[in-house]
Order: sequence, then structure tokens, then C-alpha cells
Amino acid sequence: MKTTPKVQNINVLFVKSERESQIQEVVFQKKGKPKVTDLTSMEISTKEAQQVASLSGGVEGLLKTLPSVNSNTELSSQYMVRGGNYDENLIYINDIEIYRPFLIRNSLQEGMSIINPDMVQAINFSAGGFEAKYGDKMSSALNIYYRQPTKFEISGEASLIGARLSTGFASKDKKFTALFSGRYRNTNLVLNTLNEDTDFNPQYMDFQSYLTYKFNEKWDISFIGYWSKNDYEMVPKVKEVDFGSLQTPIKLSVYYNGKEDDQYKNMMGTASINFKPNKKWRFTLDNFAYQNREREYYSIASGYMLQTFDPVTNEPITSYDVGGQIDHARNDLLVKTYGTQLKTRFSPDVNTDFEVGFKFEKENLKDFTNEWQLVDSLGYSTPRTYTNPGTLDPSQLRLRFNISGANHIQPTRLSAYAQFSKKFFWGDNRVFANAGVRASHWDFNNETIVSPRAQFAIKPNWDMDMLFKISGGIYYQAPFYKEIKDLDGNFNPNIKSQRSMQVILANDYEFRMVDRPFKLTTELYYKKMDHLIPYYLDNVRIRYSGQDNSEGYVYGIDTGLFGEFVPGVDSWISASYARAY
Repeated sequence: MKTTPKVQNINVLFVKSERESQIQEVVFQKKGKPKVTDLTSMEISTKEAQQVASLSGGVEGLLKTLPSVNSNTELSSQYMVRGGNYDENLIYINDIEIYRPFLIRNSLQEGMSIINPDMVQAINFSAGGFEAKYGDKMSSALNIYYRQPTKFEISGEASLIGARLSTGFASKDKKFTALFSGRYRNTNLVLNTLNEDTDFNPQYMDFQSYLTYKFNEKWDISFIGYWSKNDYEMVPKVKEVDFGSLQTPIKLSVYYNGKEDDQYKNMMGTASINFKPNKKWRFTLDNFAYQNREREYYSIASGYMLQTFDPVTNEPITSYDVGGQIDHARNDLLVKTYGTQLKTRFSPDVNTDFEVGFKFEKENLKDFTNEWQLVDSLGYSTPRTYTNPGTLDPSQLRLRFNISGANHIQPTRLSAYAQFSKKFFWGDNRVFANAGVRASHWDFNNETIVSPRAQFAIKPNWDMDMLFKISGGIYYQAPFYKEIKDLDGNFNPNIKSQRSMQVILANDYEFRMVDRPFKLTTELYYKKMDHLIPYYLDNVRIRYSGQDNSEGYVYGIDTGLFGEFVPGVDSWISASYARAY
């Protein structure tokens, strides 16, 4: 009985249609969705992303449940992957890289994510070791594909914190499709319950569109448009904190005057042309433009008093300390980028792919920073130089910190990649291999980086359904606005890209339990990093030192069990261990 099935499997390999079906199973392809060959990429359910109850957004909220992803706050759509920070993650919509707001310092300031779950068709996420066609960042790559409606549709939702409305349609011949979606959100009802001493008024709205037109079997075009506006107002009032003992109660009272008023506006447009002369060749030309205008204004004066109280009469007895503080900022940022990218894929057969891409991008950054803090205690400003007791200090009052700068640069960024993918049989074992190299040049710091990357997987012809994978390469974090700006508010033209040399070993085991399918995944990873730019984290805002003079290491293990623990409901259990230093 054992010999006959083995002979039949060998015979099937010589039948072209059956062999193609067997090979496709190695990379877990499905019909009707964009072709994904990245071995490190996992597919995420769009239905589950829509159902996630989160203020930060459905897709990112679902990502945070994965074993390799974490975040400091559930109010933010930003996330960290395997020891990285918030800025080390690539995000693509229809293969176009997306930027996040830069001046956001608090999760309460964030609006909704640019990713609209109502428009998503496919979600693919890689926690590291991704292919050369993805950009220059060190941690992860999230690739989102928007869907094309097949008929008229409309959906909406309204609540006390916002509303959304989406509609789409297709022409009778299915050549033209259109998808539109608008969202509005005001989370003051939620945020004002977190802190009774502060009034929050954040308002966010956006509009997105996705249009496609198919001329014939060879030519089609598409357009993605995006506009958003986020207004954030914060007015602090009075804050009182009681501590001490029953015999000696102490109260800290802080009184505020002033407010914070921020605004973030984003616009993006991408026009794409696809040309497929035959089944072997595919050409894609993307033309894109992006503008991000951010304003961060606040002037808040605060005064504090520390007092002890009589435990019986509750009257103040002694005032230990009285002081004040002024926080001031007038920060403006304008980021404009536009460019074009050409991608080519040649598939001589169903098992082989050659991919080449080139990207030109022109950037325009205007940054004006004026941010300072004054701390005073009983007329004594800190920091202060030492003086002998009884003598007056002739020096002027000094600010605790002062960041002031005016920067304007218009650099050009060039990048290109080439990669080769092959699916084949090694004996009775199915094998997938991918190797590629990526290169880019930025004329602001006159740096050229080269990033080789590779992936290999083998699926043994065992009774157990096992897949073994290894991936790695040299990954760079190409600097942009945040990385080049030092703590004094100036741009550093000598900054270099951060570098990460990483390797990932992985295993996928698929089995059936209680007559339902399950999948156990395990990944071991190691990263050696140098030319790191030290930073400190202020809530969700990262302030870099502007000097690439550090190094680090990260290693860990991620494991997850995916399946239907409840029939008809996709679920998973995950656990991770990581060490970063």
C-alpha cells in the first residue's frame, strides 16, 4: 500500500498541469489575489481587520496581536517589530510606499490610519528577511492591496465617536471600477474619560478613492487618491494629586494656563499604467506625489504648589515648594515628494520569475523649529550656574532646553532592485529559492547603499506537512527627516544609513486536530546592527541624536498556533521571547 502512492506521485510530476498545482502549494498562492512569493510574508484576513475594535485602526490593531509585533499604547496605530522602533517599518498600498505624520508626539494626537479596512482586498506582512523589491528599512514590510468592486455596493456606520461611508461600482463590461470611502472621527468622548483635568478635542477626517480602467487584455490603468485632515486641541486645567500618610497628608496642586493646537494635512495621488504584452512579461509604471503639512503650536504655563494638611480640619499647614514652568513650541513642517517607478517581471515559465525595478524620487523638506522650556522655582530659574551664598547671580535666565532651527533641502533619491525566484523539485522535495540585490543613492549625504537579500525553503516529501525556511541579508534604514535632524534642530548632511545584518530560521507545521486544520509556526531570528542613531522615545515620538555612532544586537523566537479553535472562526495563540541590547 505504501509503494503505490509513491509511484503515483512521481508520475504526476510529469503531467504539466498537476505539477504546476503542486508547485504553487509551496508558496500558498490563492486565486483572485495579487501574486505573493515572499516566503517571510504571512497573509492576514481582511475580514478580521474590519472587525477589530480599536481606536487606532483595524489593520494595525490586528498586527499588534502577532507574536513579533508590539506597541506601547493601544491608542496608536504605530507598532514595533522585533526590537525595532516605530520608524523602521515599511508600509505599501498597491506597491507605493506610504509615509506617516512626522511631528506626532502623543498617541492622543493620532487620527485614523491611512489604511482603510473597507477598501482592502489583501494584506501581507513580513516581520523581517523580506525580498529585495521592498525598500530600505530594517524591521518589517506591510503590503496592502485595494480591491476592485464587481457591482454596486454601499456600506456605512455611525457612532458617537465618528462615521464612515463607502461606495463602489463597476461598469457593465467590468472594464471600469470605482471605490470611494470617507471617514470622520472625534474621540473626545473617549479621551476626556482618561484625564478629568484636561479637555481634548481631536477631529479627524479623510477621503480615499481607487479607480481602475481596463482597455484590453494588455493595457490597464489605475489611480489612488487620498486626502486627510487631523485637528488636535488640548486645554489642560487643574491637576491635584494626594499622597503621604493619614497623619501627614500631602497635596500637589498644578494650575495651567494656555493650550496646544496642532494640525496635520496629508494628500497623496498615484497613477499607474500596467502593460502585459503576453503571459511572460509584465510592465508597471507608477507616478506618485505626496504632500504632508504639519503644525505643532502650544504655549502652556503651569504653576505648582506642594502643601501639607491638617488631617482633622483639612486646612493647609505648610507649603514646601512653589514653582512654575512654561512650555512653548512653534513647529512647522512641509514634506513634498514626487517621482516615478518602473517595475518589470519576466516569467519564462510558471516556476521562474525575474523582477527588476527602478525608482526616482524628488524630495522637498521645509522644517522650522522653535521649541523651549523654562523651569522656575521661587524666582530661581533652572538650570543655573553656582554662586556663593549671599551673592547675586549676574547671568541671564537660562532655558532648560531650547531647540531652534530652520532647514530647507531638496534632495534626490534613486533606487533599483533585481531579484530571481525559482520553484523546483529536489528529488521528491519541493523547493523555493529567491535571491536579489537592492541599491539606492541619496544625494543629501552622498551615500550609496547595497543590500543583498536571499530566501530559501524546502518542503520535504514526508507524511507530516512541514516547511523549513531560511532568509536573511543586509538591510539598511535609509535616513529621512527624523534621522537627519539632531537635538539642536539642524540637519546633519554627514549622517549615514543604519545597517542590520539578519538571519531568520523558520518552520511551518500544518496538521489537523478535532477534524479542523491548524498551523504551528516557529521563527528564530538574529540581528547584528551598526551605524545606529541613538534616540529617546517620547510617547510615540522618536527624537534622534543625529549621529550614527552606536551598535546593537537582537535575537529571539516567535511561535504561534493558528487555526479554528471555535468552528468557523480563525484564531491564534502566540508567544515570543526577545533580547535586545
